[in-house]
Amino acid sequence: MNPFREATISLDAIADNVRHLRALTGVEVFGIVKADAYGHGAPAVATAALAGGATRLGTATLDESFTLRRAGITAPLMAWLHEPGRRFDDAVEAGIEIGVSSMDQLVAASEVGRPPASVHLKVDTGLSRNGIAAHDLERVLAEAARLERIGRIRIVGIFSHLSGTSRDDDLAQLARYQDVIAQAESVGIHPEFRHLAATAGAVDIPEARLDAVRIGIGLYGLSPFADRSSSDLGLRPAMTLRASIAAVRRVSAGAGVSYDYAYRCENETTLALVPLGYADGIPRQASGAGPVLIGGRPHTVAGRIAMDQFVVDVGDQPVSVGDEVIVFGDPTLGQPSATDWAEAAGTINYEIVTRIGARVPRRSAS
Repeated sequence: MNPFREATISLDAIADNVRHLRALTGVEVFGIVKADAYGHGAPAVATAALAGGATRLGTATLDESFTLRRAGITAPLMAWLHEPGRRFDDAVEAGIEIGVSSMDQLVAASEVGRPPASVHLKVDTGLSRNGIAAHDLERVLAEAARLERIGRIRIVGIFSHLSGTSRDDDLAQLARYQDVIAQAESVGIHPEFRHLAATAGAVDIPEARLDAVRIGIGLYGLSPFADRSSSDLGLRPAMTLRASIAAVRRVSAGAGVSYDYAYRCENETTLALVPLGYADGIPRQASGAGPVLIGGRPHTVAGRIAMDQFVVDVGDQPVSVGDEVIVFGDPTLGQPSATDWAEAAGTINYEIVTRIGARVPRRSAS
């Protein structure tokens, strides 16, 4: 029997994507598994990424890192986005490395004691988000060097993040980053890892690969580029979202479908109800445009996507309750892709997979 709704996660695809990107870049790969591994399920994805050759893992928040530790993941692990006033004793006890973006965070990390906190200094090279600001850099680097000399912290890495605006913009950020590294070395900081590039930079800016690359969207087999597909990059999408038809009805020409009757049937036709809606992460903005595959044939969402369901006009195609609906998956298999849904919704594929909700069970597969 087909699942009512389900996201199938290919762990083999995750591992293969890491192997491919490690071979392409020639440096260490940090697997980024924040936001429950972009909606794919962090513990299983982390295990698969490590099996594929990732040497370290990254999350945004410490809570995400603690989830991995509780699941038995022992690999080196970094978290970099912290609430104000956060202490790091529990993180250090769990062997989690701390991303430090300010003097306050540096001081908090230094107060842990024994063992000393392992930190990655995050610097702002032009993205204007978190990271040590340029005006504060000299002071923070000097204090970080002092704290390391007296054994209060261990500086594992210095990192930043590219904007991906253009090659020239990314190279300008790389130049600023290299200036930071030189400044850090001048005060005695010699990090084990210099890491700047995420998936897009790792693929397109070889100069930015440095000691390691942080692979996020590429881990899941999706492309960060508007002009290149997953297969163009040698990647395989890991998530397939499917459901079973929940209801079927034959309607007359002129019948309205879903809220506001944004869709009216031109002819007598068959409507299939799919039990996925915006509460499950299906973007309402893709109403009337989102692609699906039913019985091997492509169709488009008819009318408004609701909280729990959407409707597909299948014409005269014979369909039954329980038939499988592929919402997105691997386009090389003829399935719609997460990128197709992103284009239909006016967003990016990152958002499509990350927003798949908790009502949708995840099942690991090969």
